[in-house]
Amino acid sequence: MSAEDDGSRQRLQKVLSAAGHFSRRRAEMLMQEGRIRINGELATEMGVRVDPNVDVVSVDGKVVPLKTSALYVMLNKPKGVVSTMADEQGRPDLSAYVKQIGERVVNVGRLDADTTGLLLMTNDGDLVHRLSHPSFEISKVYTATVTGAVDSATIKKLTAGVQLEDGVSSADKVKVLGESQRGTSIVEIVLHSGKNRVIRRMMEAVGHPVLDLHRKAIGGVHLGGLKPGTWRELTTLEVKDLLTLAHRADAPTKD
Repeated sequence: MSAEDDGSRQRLQKVLSAAGHFSRRRAEMLMQEGRIRINGELATEMGVRVDPNVDVVSVDGKVVPLKTSALYVMLNKPKGVVSTMADEQGRPDLSAYVKQIGERVVNVGRLDADTTGLLLMTNDGDLVHRLSHPSFEISKVYTATVTGAVDSATIKKLTAGVQLEDGVSSADKVKVLGESQRGTSIVEIVLHSGKNRVIRRMMEAVGHPVLDLHRKAIGGVHLGGLKPGTWRELTTLEVKDLLTLAHRADAPTKD
C-alpha cells in the first residue's frame, strides 16, 4: 500500500502545526511567501499533503522535524564505556543510558571505549542511516592530549594529509591549545573523516601518540557543559541543524 493510500499523508499545514512549528495560518503565509519546500520543491498549493515519516520539509533552507515520536539525545560518554548495547566482555555499554532515556534509541556512529564525549542517540532510523553511512562525512571537533610538543610543521602535515594503511586522511583544522611541563600537548582537531580511530592513527603517524581523546561537537551540535555520564534531549534548533546536514544534496540515501 502506498503512502497516498494508507492515510499517512496529511495537509502540510496540519503536519507543521501538529509538530509544534507553526500555526496552520502561519504555515499558509510561509507557503505563499515561497519559504517552504517539500523534498526540495517549492510548496505553493494550499492543499498539498505530506507523509511526516517520509517527506522532507524545509523552511528557509532548514529541515524541520516532523516525526512527533522521534527522540534525539546527546550523551557525554564516559571513558571505558563501549558504544554498543551489549558487550561480550562484560564492559559497561550504552544499555544503562537507554534504560534511563526510556525509549529504544540507538547510537549514531561510535566512540572508542577510551574516547570520551559527544555521542548522538535517536530512534530516527533514517537519520542513523544517513549520519552513519561510510560515505557521509560530517564535521567533528575533538580535543586530544598527545605526547610531545606539536609544532607548526606537524600541523601542516596533519592538514595536508597523512598516509595511513587505508589511505590518506587529513584534518580540516588543527590548533594547539596548550602544553604541559610533562611533555604533552593539548590540540583541537576538526575533521570530516568517519574512518575508524582516525585521529589516534594520524597522531601516531606524525609522532605524537594520543593519551586522551574527547569529542566535543558534531556538526552544529556542541556538548557544552554536559557532565560525563549524563544526557539531554537536543533542542529543536539542534535537531534542525542535524536534519539539514543529513538531507543535504550530496547526503547518502538508503540503498
